[in-house]
Parts: sequence; structure tokens; C-alpha cells
Amino acid sequence: MDRFPITRAGYNRLRIELQRLQQDERPRVIEAIAEARGHGDITENAEYEAAKEKQALVEGKINDLHHKLSQCEVVEVPVGPAERVIFGTTVEIEDLDTGEEAEYRLVGPYEADLAEGTISVTSPMGRALIGKEAGDEVQVRTPGGIRNLEVIDIRYASRSEHSD
Repeated sequence: MDRFPITRAGYNRLRIELQRLQQDERPRVIEAIAEARGHGDITENAEYEAAKEKQALVEGKINDLHHKLSQCEVVEVPVGPAERVIFGTTVEIEDLDTGEEAEYRLVGPYEADLAEGTISVTSPMGRALIGKEAGDEVQVRTPGGIRNLEVIDIRYASRSEHSD
């Protein structure tokens, strides 16, 4: 079985979401099913059907989170400056074609969220950046074409990123 790296904070977020689904959502759905059953004939009961669909969705999410958590390996990430881009580092890059700067934190595939500024170490950009140092230039093949980037700065997570 493949193991996937995850930060302690990312692992905790998945665990908390699993607990929420098991302790809050699952009982709520079971209650809604029981209530809909109480309304009589379930063969033409839209409320019952909706509750059963919701139950399937919640159980699917629970199973998915159990699966993800079983595949995760928590990797502790140091704090402070870093020499090279590795799992857990935050890297500041400049797009050499547009002059645009961006900052990403490299995390595991189960916690990557571009909107949050995190990218997976297994993504094309993540793979291209791994091992690079400040000042290095890198070409990344993306769905939008090839991007020419320069690594500006690398650092480990701040203390606040560790304690999510």
C-alpha cells in the first residue's frame, strides 16, 4: 500500500472532519430517516429518499476519510529557514515570463488546496520544485503550457502553520 506524506496539521484536520461526520452528521441523518419513516408509506416519500441519499453521501465521506487516514504518514516539519525545497517548505517563486510572484507550501496530496496556497509534492509543480534552492530556475509543464519559474525564497512553516 502506498503511503502519502501529510503534515501534523493536515492529519488533524482530516481526523476532526471524520469525527464531525461520525458524531454530528451521521446521527442527524439517521434521525431524518426515522422521522421520514414516521410519515407513512416510504415508497413514495421524497423526504425519505432525500434522507437515504444524504446517508449514502455521509457514509461515503466517512469511508473516504478512513481510507485516506490509513494511507497517511505524518511528517514533522521543522520551523525556520530552509536550504532546499522539500515537503513542508513554503517556497516563493517568480514567473519569469510574467513577473508575477506567488508563494506555495508543499504538502501531501490529501491536504493540497491551491486556494489555501498549498500544492501537493506529487503535482507537476511540486515535483519540479523539490530539491531546488533559492536562485534556481525551473521549467514546469502545466495544463496551460510550460512555465519558467525562479525560486526566490524557501522557508519552513511558521509555528502557527504547525498548530492548525
